[in-house]
Amino acid sequence: MKKAVHKITITTTDVVLDGKPLDVTCSGSSILTELYRKYVNDYPKYFKMDILCKLGFIATELLLQTEGKVRFEPCENRAVVFFNRSSSLHADKSFESNISNRGNFYPSPAVFVYTLPNIVTGEIAIRNKYYGETNFIVIEKRDEDVFENIIDGVFTDNMTTSVVTGWLEAESEAEFNAEIYIIEK
Repeated sequence: MKKAVHKITITTTDVVLDGKPLDVTCSGSSILTELYRKYVNDYPKYFKMDILCKLGFIATELLLQTEGKVRFEPCENRAVVFFNRSSSLHADKSFESNISNRGNFYPSPAVFVYTLPNIVTGEIAIRNKYYGETNFIVIEKRDEDVFENIIDGVFTDNMTTSVVTGWLEAESEAEFNAEIYIIEK
């Protein structure tokens, strides 16, 4: 029997952690930087991340701080699995605008450093030394039955005892939302 032990939702205007709203003064992508400076502030790679990666990173950091377990030690029994419908399309479009003008072609690495949806799960796993499954699944629409089937599959190995999982969507700097859980079996 699995159960959600912690939950966070982040939108462009609100943050709710285990049912309690957090005090934020900013909105849009600035809300993520506000949360980073207030609750994390020790991971400079944050500033190289695209909006999707920032969203997943901050949501997970707040969940793990609330969980209160020992962190940053090798952990083989935790998986990280996220879902969305637009992958990293926002960052990909930004990069494309860099290279679309043949007269001023310059593929800026500053735009294309921390994109791709699996970078989110990788950053979380690396920072927290999680050696369990990491996966970012792009699906057509949000579907709780699909989530549950996939998470049930993650728990079928003999090692995984918890999963950081949920919906992580960032269509732009002004349109994003996360609903992330820590689920234990």
